[in-house]
Amino acid sequence: MNPAIPRGRWVILASLVLAGMLVIVPMPDWAVPARPQWVALVLLYWAMALPSRVGVTVAWLAGLFQDALVGSLLGQHALAFALIAWIILKLHRRMRLMPVWQQALTILLLLYAVQLVLFWVNGFVGRPVPPWQAWLAPVIGAALWPWVFFLLRTARRHFGVQ
Repeated sequence: MNPAIPRGRWVILASLVLAGMLVIVPMPDWAVPARPQWVALVLLYWAMALPSRVGVTVAWLAGLFQDALVGSLLGQHALAFALIAWIILKLHRRMRLMPVWQQALTILLLLYAVQLVLFWVNGFVGRPVPPWQAWLAPVIGAALWPWVFFLLRTARRHFGVQ
């Protein structure tokens, strides 16, 4: 292995790509607005677990990746993800000491921040406001946080990502 390439970089990238694939999985029309922000959840985990490797720049790129995947206004997810990455980088020491259920509450607030940024950008450019079900997406994401956390922590430990 080349010592210049940090170990486990492919695990982070693969998890973000897999999260992007979950974003484009077909769902019934009534459930689409409540789809969890998979890329944001994975990004929050990596920014909390490895703040020196996953930061605002990676969040920005992951947001551009999601914008391209879903065909949204280029940069709106990038802006929202960069914001929550910056916040989680400021809180990561505290977050790592919290039990998972308390982390889920913080994740809920951060996912609501993503929704607010997306709504603000869409309103600013004159796009229609999403239906009320879009407010369920952060709740569903926070409910999924324990599984996302344990799955990614297991992958990080298994593959020795540091």
